[in-house]
Amino acid sequence: MKKILLLTCLIIFIPFLVVNLFIKDDEIKFIYTSNMSVRVKQEDADKIIKVPFEDYIVGVLAGEMPISFELEALKAQAVAARSYVMKKMEYNKDKDYDVVDTVMNQVYLDNDYLKKAWKDDYTENINKIKTAVLETSNQYLVYDDKVIDAMFFSTSVGFTENSEEVFTSKLPYLRSVSSTWDTISPVYEVNYTFELEDFYNKLNLDYQDEIILEKVKTTSTGRIKEIKINDVLFTGSEVVTALNLKSNHFSIKQDKNKIYITTKGYGHGVGMSQYGAQAMALEGYTYDEILKHYYQGTEIKKF
Repeated sequence: MKKILLLTCLIIFIPFLVVNLFIKDDEIKFIYTSNMSVRVKQEDADKIIKVPFEDYIVGVLAGEMPISFELEALKAQAVAARSYVMKKMEYNKDKDYDVVDTVMNQVYLDNDYLKKAWKDDYTENINKIKTAVLETSNQYLVYDDKVIDAMFFSTSVGFTENSEEVFTSKLPYLRSVSSTWDTISPVYEVNYTFELEDFYNKLNLDYQDEIILEKVKTTSTGRIKEIKINDVLFTGSEVVTALNLKSNHFSIKQDKNKIYITTKGYGHGVGMSQYGAQAMALEGYTYDEILKHYYQGTEIKKF
């Protein structure tokens, strides 16, 4: 019964993009046949705005992927972003808003921001993104006929993560898969240097001349879930936050009063790697092939 109700709501309320569009000042404009919108909480402004559904996807692509990325990568991101917000709208239907505009959900940038940021390149850039959205119009991902939780992140460590090793739920479509393409990412490997005293201060540890490390628990790809530093237990996420690291796949070395840390990857590692998607697109993979690689066993459906 719930499945029938959900499908009915989708059919009635999700906006259909009219394929025909008109041009004004050379910018692609979407025309809607319904007024379905996403309730977006803008964290900095501390207000909730309503954004037409596919315009919201445009703003997410602008916030989540470099404009230089290949069209097929942008199209993959569009379908993932559409699926992600649909799931959030389902979860949050009784709340004041569906999503926030930060990395807590999906980064969303509004048109005023983009015009200021892109300046003379605005029309060219926005048209590239709108083309990706238009060419995947109303497409979303399902597993067993249910909208998926389409998680994504910047850069893998060579493999993505099983969902239950990072979060709590074991989802059949969020399995660890090879993503060796990610070496193209500028943050695939990042090196940090800390003064020993600063390192201790950031972790709120008492000063000692030598650090003692013990990896307590890791994921199957080597991400640190728990680590002991001088007999104090930290989660990998706590270390990442305290030291402002890119990833919880890290190694720590000491050389006298210096601490050297190397991280691999950027982000939580579950779902689609954005730089992996870009590398696949550069090799000729289409957006649907990219999506089916990172979201195992899923299908693309259309409203």
